[in-house]
Amino acid sequence: MDNGAVYEQTTEPHDARARLCGAPRLDLPRLVLKALQLLFSFVAFICEEVVESCTLCGGLYFFEFVSCSALLLSLLLLVVYCTTLYERFGDDSIRKTDFVATTIVSGFFILASIVFAATNDESSVETLAIVFGFLASLAFLGDLIYMLMKRRKPANEKKAENPDRQETPENQPLKSEAIV
Repeated sequence: MDNGAVYEQTTEPHDARARLCGAPRLDLPRLVLKALQLLFSFVAFICEEVVESCTLCGGLYFFEFVSCSALLLSLLLLVVYCTTLYERFGDDSIRKTDFVATTIVSGFFILASIVFAATNDESSVETLAIVFGFLASLAFLGDLIYMLMKRRKPANEKKAENPDRQETPENQPLKSEAIV
């Protein structure tokens, strides 16, 4: 007992991948898409803030609101995925919130980019903001499509698992043989 043989390893081995932000919760394509959403939304917001004057400012203000909201939502979701808040809220509620937020933001970002492209004064900063707005829209849309594909994949796997085997109710015998 003096040599420490009494003590056994009681915890799971340390996984180096778990230290990477969101790695156990997000696969690599989703992590990259979330980072791109954050980056493109940030650049679009900064470029739009640099615009000094506008003649039709409604499109600019709408784009400002959407790009700022997208930036904050994508930052919030990335923080939740990368911290212990994920366990507090639960996998199912986070995934549903992420799906709904990504759907709404992608739609509004595309709309805001189109409206801003139609009403801008064609300065270089506005054009750059519009380009990054469309890139952010594509990142949000790509994440949405990836989530939909992942959601459909388990349903297809279950169907392929037992294509010709019929389920037997628990109370029924496995074979219907006549008792002689």
